[in-house]
Amino acid sequence: MSVISLRNATKRFPGTGGEPHTAVRDLTFTVDAGEFVAVVGPTGCGKSTTLSLVSGLEPASSGEVDVNGEPVRGIPDGVGYMFQSDAVLPWRSVLDNVAAGPRFRGLGKQQAREKAMVWVERVGLAAFAKYYPHQLSGGMRKRVALAQTLVNEPKIMLMDEPFSALDVQTRALMQDELLRLWAGTGAAVIFVTHDLEEAIALADRVVVMTSSPATVKAIFDVPLPRPRDVEEIRLTPEFVAAYREIWDTLREEVARARAEAMGRAS
Repeated sequence: MSVISLRNATKRFPGTGGEPHTAVRDLTFTVDAGEFVAVVGPTGCGKSTTLSLVSGLEPASSGEVDVNGEPVRGIPDGVGYMFQSDAVLPWRSVLDNVAAGPRFRGLGKQQAREKAMVWVERVGLAAFAKYYPHQLSGGMRKRVALAQTLVNEPKIMLMDEPFSALDVQTRALMQDELLRLWAGTGAAVIFVTHDLEEAIALADRVVVMTSSPATVKAIFDVPLPRPRDVEEIRLTPEFVAAYREIWDTLREEVARARAEAMGRAS
C-alpha cells in the first residue's frame, strides 16, 4: 500500500469577481515508503499546493488524498515539512531549535536536547550547537532546518524548494547531505523544485506537472543507482538521457505558462 495517494485531487480557492481559482486539478499519483519523488512544473502551476493537500494544511475541494491509507482530514502523524524559508527561531540556539520538535511532542527538556544533539552532530554542526541563527551561513541554517525535520523521525518528508536560495556549491553539498541522511530512514519524500537537474539527481521518480491549473502530465522513472554523488551523477550518460527525455515534456509546459503570462500582461 502506498504511503501517499492522490486520486483526482482538485483544489479551488476563492478568486476575483466571484469566480473560483483552480490551483490544481485531478492530481493522481502515489508515493511508496522509502521512495523519493520530485515534482517539477512551470512557476506558479500549483506544486506547493500539492504539498499543502498531502500535509493537511489545505483540504481538497474534490477527489481523494490519503496518507497511510486514511483520508487526510488534518495534519497527519509522522509528517515533516521543510519550507523554502528557514523555520528557525532567532532567539534559540542551534541545539534548542532542533530540540523544539521533540519538546512539542512531549519529551522532557534534557531528553529532547540529547535527541537533538544526535542530529546536530549528524548534520555536521556539533561545534556550532550553541550558536544562534544570525551567526550561521545560509548553508548552515539549512542544516539546522534539515535536523529540525529529521529529529522527529518522520515517515513522510515534504520539501518545498528547500535549497533554492543557496549558491550553486552549497546547494550541491546540501543535496548530498539530504541523500545521506534520508538513506535508510524508510521515509517517503515529495520534493518540489524548479530545477530539473536537482529533481533527477535526487529522485527515484519525477512527476511533471502542466501549466496552471496543474495536473500530472507525465511520470518518469530515474534509472540512476544509489547511493549517489549528485555532482558525479550529473556527468553520466544516463543522467543526460533522463534530462533530455523529461525536459522534452516539461519544456512544452514552461513555454505555455510563459505565453499565458505574457498574454495576461498585455
